[in-house]
Amino acid sequence: MSSSILPTTSPLTSKPTTKLTNTPFISNRTLAIKTRTNQTHRSIICNHSPDNNHNHNSNHSHPKLIIPNIDRRNLLVGLGGLYTATNMPAALADPITTPDITSSCKEANSGIKDIENAVRTRKCCPPSTKKPIKSFVFPNEKTVRVRWPAHSRSKDQVEKYKKAIQAMQDLPEDHPHSFLQQAKIHCAYCNGGYTQVDNGFPDIDIQIHNSWLFFPYHRWYLYFYERILGKLINDPTFALPYWNWDNPAGMTIPEIFHDNKTGPPNPLFDIYRDARHLPPQTVDLDFGGGERDTTREIQIACNLSTIYRDLVRNGADTTSFFGGKYVAGDAPVANGDKSVGSVEAGCHIAMHRWVGDPTQANFEDMGNLYSSGYDPLFYAHHSNVDRMWTLWKNLGIKGHTELTDPDWLNASYVFYDENEELVRVYNKDCFKMENLKYKYLEETGGPWLKSRPARRSKNSQAASISTADVKTVDQLKFPVTLDAVLKVQVKRPAVNRSADEKAKVNEVLLINGIRFDGEKYVKFDVFVNDKVKEGEVVTPCDPEYAGGFAQIPHSGMNKMLMSSAARFGLTELLEDTNTEEDEYAVVALVPRVGRDDLTISDIKIELVPI
Repeated sequence: MSSSILPTTSPLTSKPTTKLTNTPFISNRTLAIKTRTNQTHRSIICNHSPDNNHNHNSNHSHPKLIIPNIDRRNLLVGLGGLYTATNMPAALADPITTPDITSSCKEANSGIKDIENAVRTRKCCPPSTKKPIKSFVFPNEKTVRVRWPAHSRSKDQVEKYKKAIQAMQDLPEDHPHSFLQQAKIHCAYCNGGYTQVDNGFPDIDIQIHNSWLFFPYHRWYLYFYERILGKLINDPTFALPYWNWDNPAGMTIPEIFHDNKTGPPNPLFDIYRDARHLPPQTVDLDFGGGERDTTREIQIACNLSTIYRDLVRNGADTTSFFGGKYVAGDAPVANGDKSVGSVEAGCHIAMHRWVGDPTQANFEDMGNLYSSGYDPLFYAHHSNVDRMWTLWKNLGIKGHTELTDPDWLNASYVFYDENEELVRVYNKDCFKMENLKYKYLEETGGPWLKSRPARRSKNSQAASISTADVKTVDQLKFPVTLDAVLKVQVKRPAVNRSADEKAKVNEVLLINGIRFDGEKYVKFDVFVNDKVKEGEVVTPCDPEYAGGFAQIPHSGMNKMLMSSAARFGLTELLEDTNTEEDEYAVVALVPRVGRDDLTISDIKIELVPI
């Protein structure tokens, strides 16, 4: 089996880094249960960064009892009635609840391997206006803001956008609407700046990525960012651009973000971008750290197949698209049912790393989550990521339905709104864009819809897959270190399923317990049933490529290893590789970048209702 896709140079590597400390691994559902007592214990929840002169002391009348490895839902039974439904503390509520962001914030230093040479501050706490948190109120204006493709724009749209960004950059740095403070929002939320203190778990960080919080959090982030910019130029119709990288015409960095060689500086330009990827270089939506030796035409075709894979084949059910469940008490560094969504681990991560500057110690700006918000291109990128949610829903495919779990609906965040008020927002209020008074110019389809990888010609395939270097799942001793290509024979739950069965249930490959250094760029690719004849190379355009798992540096939780899971749709892949009759699927995991400390704990195939 060929383990390579389009020919690449050696993957980019970062500078030597310090080794991880031997910090104990925290279980997924470590519970902090507060006993009732009349004694008062004063403790500091967390510390502001040195440049934010606020310390938050909070009275706590309940010391903690730590009970590891117990599912919260079984707690009442396990304690034999010691705690009842009426006296269980409110801290055990399920939805993730962001605390007061101005008083419960700590320095986000994880994800920054080379702190000495970091070009952005790790002090990401927002300024305090000493205002109470208000409830969110839907906008009542009649005007709907229409977000526009950055590559196809009017002069008026560009001038308004530049004027708004310039106004934001001109604000004092300690203003909650300043460019610096808006950039810090992503750093704080995505690099462990906040803990689940309001849920009763002050020692467990909140992590936006690798779960079902990814889409709604970023939607709210952009919602307020857009409205702040509009207010700065007194324009209630102001709308953000989106980097339309799912369209061939938009598959380069848009011109409006280029450096002005002559004339005044462009407020949309950021110096910390990969010089190799400036226009006219075509984006690589499956970027793995190395450069492709291919033509623009082939790269575009592979990009379109990647979008199709992320939205259709690997996003066939709600969990696969949004990511796995993540609730109060869940630790981001633990094994569990959390998994990364298809878009997040796919084109989203690829574009972050493709833009980031490899000459910097930490791949600033877009190449690291703590620094991404300093590049105006980040917001156009995430506007298109947000648009992927709309495109996915509007496909009208069975299984493409919104989340309805109360733990997701009632998860909440706190932001400064356009009026400098602290506002608490909930997931349940963001999935209908019409209520938020914005839309996208293009909300359906695209050329990627016709980019399902072509079915493999049987003439190009061997009669069977060689099992000489293939292990069975039973032969593996988990966790398995993924420091070289690993080929595994995995039993399928059913073969030769009918069209009716496929319409009701999707066949999914699950890679569980993916454990990795959260402060490094990590990527491995997954190929299934590759039996192409000698001399042929499997690429992201081909049906054997199931997809990849990728992470850019972010919160390593004080240098602890992180854990996630990945899901890959097999129903179409098996059809297109002529292997529906096979009792076993041969899965090849191909590490690309960050293989140090990269392990997996389980590989299996399941049938998932859609």
